[in-house]
Amino acid sequence: MLNELPADDRTDFLEELPSNAVRELIKLLDPDERKITLSLLGYPENSIGRLMTPDYVYVYPEDTIEQVFATIRKYGKDSETINVIYVINDKGELLDDIRIRDFILNPPDRRVSELMDNRVVSLQAYDDQETASEVFKMNNRVALPVVSNSNKLLGIVTIDDMLWVAGEEFSEDMQKMGGTAALEEPYIEMPILRLFKKRVIWLIILFFGELMTISAMHQFEAEISKVVILATFIPLIISSGGNSGSQASTLIIQAMALGEVTVRDWWQIMRREIFSGLLLGLTLCVLGLGVIFTWHILSPETFGEHYMAIGLTVGFSLTGIVLWGSLMGSMLPLLLKRLGADPAASSTPFVATLVDVTGLLIYFSVAYILLRGTLL
Repeated sequence: MLNELPADDRTDFLEELPSNAVRELIKLLDPDERKITLSLLGYPENSIGRLMTPDYVYVYPEDTIEQVFATIRKYGKDSETINVIYVINDKGELLDDIRIRDFILNPPDRRVSELMDNRVVSLQAYDDQETASEVFKMNNRVALPVVSNSNKLLGIVTIDDMLWVAGEEFSEDMQKMGGTAALEEPYIEMPILRLFKKRVIWLIILFFGELMTISAMHQFEAEISKVVILATFIPLIISSGGNSGSQASTLIIQAMALGEVTVRDWWQIMRREIFSGLLLGLTLCVLGLGVIFTWHILSPETFGEHYMAIGLTVGFSLTGIVLWGSLMGSMLPLLLKRLGADPAASSTPFVATLVDVTGLLIYFSVAYILLRGTLL
């Protein structure tokens, strides 16, 4: 069974096993298959070299189309795909790739060199797998050649492998955005203790982060005791900032994953988020004022004669906190990317915790300014 498996699938299977099991299984392979497998396993984990297969059809520039079809009939059965035929020279260097339809639509006596345009897109064996995914999307290909640093054709990577990589990366990012380490196994099959370890680290980090929220509230304990109604709006204030930060973080991480933005676009992103944050904050500000004024009409004793000042405090705080949350949510993924970390780790939990602490500072600072001399 191992000998019959495609080389890339066999490599994917073996890299999931313990090293002692891999050593024993490799002994069962035929010499040629063993050589191929060892060469693929020699590439770094998550590199394109781990995904490539040596099963492809190649021809030479001097071949005629009739000779090309003879080559396809001879080797095509074992090839991963025959949609694209690769052209190499005597040194094994990649010259071009030609779709099979071009061979079908041309006369048998025409030479391969006459069909070549020398515009070939290739991948490097040591490139990251995410890089290959981007190249596939940009070039609309079902397969791409993989070359060495000296442009020697080593193998090909097919779209089915790229779809698998994209699915893995998406799952990993989703798990990190939810505040847990990436799971290497399906959720239902992962042992409870290992699942506990994946989740507890982030919970401990966020636990200590939220302790700063308690510290911030303690600093304004006197103000809260004087105007108890301020405490009523704390969940509304900090959740609005956390939600806006999570929105911005998710949008930027997705844009980075799709290659739409890079770290160099930070100023343009910041400028957009300033305007977006202001518009979103002012919208919530108007809603907050409307709720408090309506509440005052229905129950005048709730806020008393200073309902206008309390409404402005809540409204201005919402504007500032939503703006701050948008900026933090958009800039943190870029900062982590610049530092070489995974941007997905900065999403919902981390941004929300950070904005909780700073949001309280903004809220009570606005309250101190607007209510000083009246309620404070």
